Amino acid sequence: MARVLVTRRLPEGGLDPLSGHELVGPLSDDRALTHQDLLRSAREVDAIVCLLTDRIDAEVLEAGRGRLRVVANVAVGTDNIDVDAARALGIAVCNTPGVLDETTADLAFALILSAARLTSTGEADLRAGRWRGWGINQYLGRDIHGATLGLVGYGRIARAVARRAQGFDMTVLHHARRDTASAGFVAALDDLLPRVDILSLHVPGGPATRHLIDARRLGLMKPSAVLVNTARGPVVDEAALASALHEGRLFAAGLDVYENEPEVHARLLDAPRCVLLPHMGSASIATRSRMARIASDAVRGVLAGESVSNLV
Repeated sequence: MARVLVTRRLPEGGLDPLSGHELVGPLSDDRALTHQDLLRSAREVDAIVCLLTDRIDAEVLEAGRGRLRVVANVAVGTDNIDVDAARALGIAVCNTPGVLDETTADLAFALILSAARLTSTGEADLRAGRWRGWGINQYLGRDIHGATLGLVGYGRIARAVARRAQGFDMTVLHHARRDTASAGFVAALDDLLPRVDILSLHVPGGPATRHLIDARRLGLMKPSAVLVNTARGPVVDEAALASALHEGRLFAAGLDVYENEPEVHARLLDAPRCVLLPHMGSASIATRSRMARIASDAVRGVLAGESVSNLV
């Protein structure tokens, strides 16, 4: 029987694959573990099931040297884990690829629709009593049908968004680091940006993509364009985006992720035509439950000496 640290409370059934192992945590009030908590716990467990909000850095992994065998992230991304340090220490790292693609694509398209059609603005006015009745010049958004959608990154989630765009008769272009050999590929991001009505981001986090969309690149987009980010917060320079929205250099934006979560840039909070969601891209009951089970099953497999398909 192995000892497994579970950093946060998971959806019902998420830990079922670990039946028979000793589970440690989460805290009774489900608070996030501090870095010191993680350091102490790593020394005393064989495995960790964590979330993307848990920083599993080299120091935590080093604390587990000799005992810790696997870290499973209940997420697709692993930018919260020092994968290189884990590899050097012989600690397996697992994630949950594939399971949340369709659910996150649904949410990305919801942001596309809401931002372009100003639905959040309209609802806020209605709830606050500012709406005084129908007017022909009220809440004039941008059409989605027939628009040009640009995807930055062309992995599973981006392709799922592209499939949804077909139903809206959209022209779909995409940019990726390597030629995808698929229709609509644009080799240079700077060439893509001026061509699209809606830009949706689907790249991983990390130093290589930090502020990929900065003030200069926002300036390449049409003033009528809409930006949507369901990838990672630091991919967008939030200060530059807020300025573009306030100054009317970009029509609208829809964000589900932020540079310094849970903090949101103050100028984004009062920016016009900006839809803000609390990082809920994969938040359906079925998807989050399945993510937890996949991560738990990966831990079970590694501890049992089995081959695991979702090793990072």
